[in-house]
Amino acid sequence: MKRGLIWLGAIAVAFAMAAMPQTPSGQNGTKKPVAKAKKAADESVERGKTLFEKKCAVCHYANSDAKKIGPGLQGLNKRGTFSVNGNKVTDDSLKTWIENGSSIMPPFKDVLTAEEIHDLVRYVRTL
Repeated sequence: MKRGLIWLGAIAVAFAMAAMPQTPSGQNGTKKPVAKAKKAADESVERGKTLFEKKCAVCHYANSDAKKIGPGLQGLNKRGTFSVNGNKVTDDSLKTWIENGSSIMPPFKDVLTAEEIHDLVRYVRTL
């Protein structure tokens, strides 16, 4: 009887261990990918900031909502809409605006790559 209980206990422990998630000892399997994604996002924002300073700062302030030639972009996310047309600010609408421009802003689709526009959108969303 005692021997049977020991075997039953051993089997129960084996099943419990098999049901546990299999991650390397001392590591959470999701931390590394999350850290990599955050680093990639941070790098994208930094590249966007550099592009903004080269291509956009001539007409737009990054650290103010005051008008320069074009509107200041600080707080654009909080405002939620573009000041010139009232359209909602989204990643897609920013991308479209940067690519196509408007009557008062030149288009950048032939000047910047898709990745550069993506980086620029990521940066502008942080302002």
